[in-house]
Amino acid sequence: MCKKCGKSLLDTTEEFCGDCLTSEHFYDRGRAVFQYKNEIKYSIYNFKYKNKREYSQFYLEEIDKTCGDWIRNVAPDVLVPIPLHPHKQRARGYNQAEEIARKMGEFYCIPVADNLLYRVVNTIPQKELSDNNRKKNMKKAFKISENIVELDIAMVIDDIYTTGATMDEVSKLLRRAGFKKIYCLSLCIGDGF
Repeated sequence: MCKKCGKSLLDTTEEFCGDCLTSEHFYDRGRAVFQYKNEIKYSIYNFKYKNKREYSQFYLEEIDKTCGDWIRNVAPDVLVPIPLHPHKQRARGYNQAEEIARKMGEFYCIPVADNLLYRVVNTIPQKELSDNNRKKNMKKAFKISENIVELDIAMVIDDIYTTGATMDEVSKLLRRAGFKKIYCLSLCIGDGF
């Protein structure tokens, strides 16, 4: 896998995917549980849009199998779920990233900072945009709360990682707020070829 974002690599002699070779990321390292394809795409869709919150227990089990040792070694001070815009959260009834973060927080005994960030722009869904437009779409989409607690290591939680535009925008804010290390964990990730 790519040593920066965690995407799968076809060539085992490579260390980084094409995205990470050509783009600067603002987090230290990322990992993911699943490749974003086949059955997991339908699972994530149902989790996100069809109120299948019960899937979060299965996701937690897979997170621990795949990334548990890494999470324990990183030892984050806090889990930071990617926030939804209030309109989207009201429509869905919950934030899927927050749902995953809460399960992880209970399991790993790590606090969840679900009010550290908030989304100020109701962005276009990233899946509808080209790679270049994804970064523009996320520009200034988030703000950080005024009440910053002195913490060093954050782990940002999201459901899907494609280009890293969302993780990068959030990581920039967390860096400015004083976090020294920022790690990212996604349920699913795109290809890195």
